[in-house]
Amino acid sequence: MSHTPRTLENQAYFAPVPRERTRLMRFSLALVAFALLLGGCGHMRPVRYYEISYPAVGPAKQEPLNATLLVRAFATSHLYREDRIVYGSGSDQMGTYQNERWSEPPAEMLQNALVRELRSTGRFRTVTVLRSDSSGDFVLTGHLYDFKEVSGNGIVARISFDAELRDLKAGKTVWTYTYNHDEPSNGKDVASLVAAMDRNVRRSVQEVETGIQQALVAYPTK
Repeated sequence: MSHTPRTLENQAYFAPVPRERTRLMRFSLALVAFALLLGGCGHMRPVRYYEISYPAVGPAKQEPLNATLLVRAFATSHLYREDRIVYGSGSDQMGTYQNERWSEPPAEMLQNALVRELRSTGRFRTVTVLRSDSSGDFVLTGHLYDFKEVSGNGIVARISFDAELRDLKAGKTVWTYTYNHDEPSNGKDVASLVAAMDRNVRRSVQEVETGIQQALVAYPTK
């Protein structure tokens, strides 16, 4: 029977790796992985949150109306029930910024802005957010369609919604309104867009507040 000669080369090829060397290799790989992890963390972009300004509540400038108002969050798509800033163009395609976000979802932001604006007039007995245990004379509701950046010939902050005021006791609609406005941005950065959106929100809630006051002044109360 013949045997393959065991040369020094064959012995080196089949020789097992020493245990100390294996440990060293594993330790080196762990150090490389940890360094890559630290390098990646160092380049992560921070998340920035933006908010709009709300009007301060002041004394009534006219005779108060004998009415209590409830404000319900407007129905809307899931995009405006989350905090990411939405952008789009002239087409139907939209997207969201990953690291630029609102301090609260646009639907809640508009609801709070309406409450603060209506309170600031001092003309209503109370103005509160609608909850399950709330009671009042009228409820303001609506549908929010757009609250986004739109790019094309410049950048604008677009807000569009339908609003409706209902008499809860009579079960009928007292007033309806449609708002649709593009507020130009003074720059191309997100901060400029937020400033434009802030102006647009203030304009929208002021128009709603004026319309509601006019409707209730003309509305017969018992």
